[in-house]
Formats: sequence, structure tokens, C-alpha cells
Amino acid sequence: MFFTVPTLLTWTRIIAIPLLVGVFYMGLEHRTQNLIATVMFIVFAATDWLDGFLARKLNQQSSFGAFLDPVADKFLVCASLLVLVDLQRADVFVALIIIGREIAISALREWMAQIGASRSVAVHMIGKVKTTVQMVAIPFLLYEGKVLGTIDTLQWGTWLIWTSAILTVWSMVYYLQKALPEIRSRVKK
Repeated sequence: MFFTVPTLLTWTRIIAIPLLVGVFYMGLEHRTQNLIATVMFIVFAATDWLDGFLARKLNQQSSFGAFLDPVADKFLVCASLLVLVDLQRADVFVALIIIGREIAISALREWMAQIGASRSVAVHMIGKVKTTVQMVAIPFLLYEGKVLGTIDTLQWGTWLIWTSAILTVWSMVYYLQKALPEIRSRVKK
């Protein structure tokens, strides 16, 4: 099911990455590029919720969609973090924590699926909270300005992205603890 409505929405998140990055290299005025990138990120991030909703509503759930959805999310978040590091709006250490965790947990999930133990590393609420905090922090950092004349989005975004990094480590520890009994039993064999 490559071309269902939900899967096409998921593909838009992947296609959005060069567009989002490109906004910062088009020579636009600083505030304009920030606004465009922020709106784009919010719209594309919203497709994450929408594609899941439509997949259930239209009965178009597929294993390909279940594979592609988290990949698209990770690509969008990682690309945005790299842009933010380049713009000096996010610390490289935060990006390393978040991107490193995504790689480690994706590899862990793949391995656990190969050995038939994928349930032990199924998505948990802490992972969902981590993702939500990231999806709020990134547009704040992309915008880099004042909202309503008083809300400093860079300050709030920085606080939120560091909170996300802490949640990232916490969720990684959680998933590793869940997988540890299976890992121990496989290592002994």
C-alpha cells in the first residue's frame, strides 16, 4: 500500500525536508525565512497525527505505513536539528543525544523484531511525551523571535529542547531495560 492517502501524507514529511532546509539558503529576510520554516514544520509535523487518524478511519493501515511513519518523523526531526545547530539555535550536544538515541533505539527495535521480541520495545508513553516536547521545541527554535511581544521563542525552545534531550535519555534507558532480559537470554545462547 505505497500510495494510500495516509502513506502519501507520510511521504510529504520526507519530501518536506529539502524544502525546510532550503528556506534558510534562499536569501530571504531573516524573519521571513524563520516564519516560513516554522509554518512548514508545524504543517508537516501535523501530518504525523493526520496520517495515523486517516489510516484508521479509512481502514488503510499497512505494514509499509507502520514502517515509513516513524522513519519520516525521525528524518524531519533530525534534519531540523541539524539546521538548528548550523544556525546556532540548538546545542550540538542536544542534537547528538537526540539523533544518537534515534539510531540506537531503531537498531534495537530492528534486532528485537528479528529475534521475535519486538513487543518488549513497543512504543511507550515516555517516547510519545519525548516526541511531543521535540515537536513543540523545534518550531519555537525555528521561529527565533517574540510571540505576542513577550514570549521569547528561542528561550522557551532552548528549555524545551533540553527537556526533550533529558526525556530522550530517559526513554532510551526505559527501552533498554525492557529489552535487557531478552538480550541476556540471547547472549547466553
